[in-house]
Amino acid sequence: MSHVSDCQPTTEPSMTTDVAARKPILVGANPGVQLFDSSGDCTAYGSCWRVDWSTHGSGDVVVLWQPERVVAVGSDSELSLWLAESFVRYFPELEGLEWPGVEYRQSPARVQVDLATGAVARAGDIDIYIDGVLDRRCFSTDEFQLGPTTSSLQLVLGPCARASISVRDRRTPGHVRLGGTEDRPSSSAFTADAEVWSQ
Repeated sequence: MSHVSDCQPTTEPSMTTDVAARKPILVGANPGVQLFDSSGDCTAYGSCWRVDWSTHGSGDVVVLWQPERVVAVGSDSELSLWLAESFVRYFPELEGLEWPGVEYRQSPARVQVDLATGAVARAGDIDIYIDGVLDRRCFSTDEFQLGPTTSSLQLVLGPCARASISVRDRRTPGHVRLGGTEDRPSSSAFTADAEVWSQ
């Protein structure tokens, strides 16, 4: 499932000095979708970023992982590569999968987030659609591991029933994986908003 959908909110966060001293490094939204083939192998993972503010600038970026490549598409190379290398490569969705060198493509990106309906992202020749919101819930943790760095993360999550990834108008094979319970559904496709990463 997604890197947040199967995690329980932190009910009693650690109040250590390190956690208390953390400062925001990114504010925005990060919907995403992971697709699987019939044997359960990951065929693609799309991470869509609407960065309202960060230590590396602001703007929209799409990072697309496929078995043979990783592409980061956005107007700003510093922001796009930072998101790919410092965040996406460490997400649990990609654990155990190959991480080729990131190819940066400079192109306008547009990520639209709606907790009522889902999310839409367009970046260069990549189109990502996420819809059918199943639930909305808050998520918070002070123990999100990004490589050697432990980060705090809070957001509003909406697991979704459907999603697709297309490249050059060709739909990427694979399907969304659903799970959880009726009261707490989970999905490998999700919209998200009000997202704050702190370190």
